[in-house]
Amino acid sequence: MPFAVYMLGLAVFAQATSEFMLSGLVPDIAADLGVSIPQAGFLTSAFAIGMVVGGPLLAILTLRWPRRTALVAFLVAFAAAHVVGALTDDYGVLLATRIVGALANAGFWAVAAGAAVGMVEPGAKARAMAVVLGGVTLACVAGVPGGAVLGQLWGWRSAFWAVAGLSVAGLVAVLASIPAGRPDAPATGLRAELRALVGPQLLTAYAMNALVQGATFCTFTYLAPLLTEVSGYGDGWVPAMLVLFGLGAFVGITVGGRIADARPYTVLLAGMSALTLGWAVLALTAGGAVAVFALVFVQGMLAFGIAPALTSRTFYLAGGAPTLAGGFLTAAFNVGNTAGPWFGGLTIDAGLGFRAPVWTSALMMAVALGTLGLAAVLRRRDERREETPATAAV
Repeated sequence: MPFAVYMLGLAVFAQATSEFMLSGLVPDIAADLGVSIPQAGFLTSAFAIGMVVGGPLLAILTLRWPRRTALVAFLVAFAAAHVVGALTDDYGVLLATRIVGALANAGFWAVAAGAAVGMVEPGAKARAMAVVLGGVTLACVAGVPGGAVLGQLWGWRSAFWAVAGLSVAGLVAVLASIPAGRPDAPATGLRAELRALVGPQLLTAYAMNALVQGATFCTFTYLAPLLTEVSGYGDGWVPAMLVLFGLGAFVGITVGGRIADARPYTVLLAGMSALTLGWAVLALTAGGAVAVFALVFVQGMLAFGIAPALTSRTFYLAGGAPTLAGGFLTAAFNVGNTAGPWFGGLTIDAGLGFRAPVWTSALMMAVALGTLGLAAVLRRRDERREETPATAAV
């Protein structure tokens, strides 16, 4: 695996820390800024909204940029947004910085994903994506819990300052490892890439990414109040449980990245079925501390274990459009990140309690399984068409 792919994973670590760290900071932000917990939770959704818009748009705008230039510009903007966020006392300004930071993150992801799969052999796309996504799991293991600890010791603003510093470190890593030119960029234009993105199978790939991520972050965003209000854990346990989720994610993505290229549908069917069942069991057993402890690890492992298969499937289906495929994949990923916390917040506002987001996660996964079934039908249809000899028009 090229060294530059690992450096992209390091930069992703900084950005994923920002995207997910609010899971441990939502109560503190709500109290400090005088807003409700669902309003504070919407900061996660706002970040995802910015990435939904920014992924395709910035992928198009930077299609002809040198990759290192684009990556550096996005990291600088990302760091600046977090400095402003750390300084503000206004919820509206903080919300705006989350959107700006998300736009920068979306642009980085779009370019980085295309760069990573372009640096490896054609049959190793899932492994490359596993390395890049490994930055996300490291954020869950170290960055997100670290942010929660900083928030408890010195306030939530200290976590934003830490992300700004991590972004600078990622910037140095990108400058040191990514070539100044773009030798691995495809020699295709915007129209050619857009044509390559049209197809029912790609639409199912985007839909599955959105549904799985929505299910994951519907629960993950409100994990802190679930632990403290339902499971009986004290506030000090929240960082430890976030670490546990991240450890599961690290195990899952390590194993999933090694087998997804060879057995993508097997990984998706088994992993998505287990993930659906796991959310339902967590909702039922959320009052038991021991059961929740085990399920936090298992659900992190399953959610990230299928991530390489989900993400690499897009690049296999859109081989002629790696840059825009990365942008649209980023958008799909964050449609889920937007919808999941929003649906979860709606259930809490409706008075259904903190178990309700977990049930919502199970429902979203059931829909994702149906989408996988549709994808399998479309795949068999396309295979039959390829096997049928073409007949000349008379």
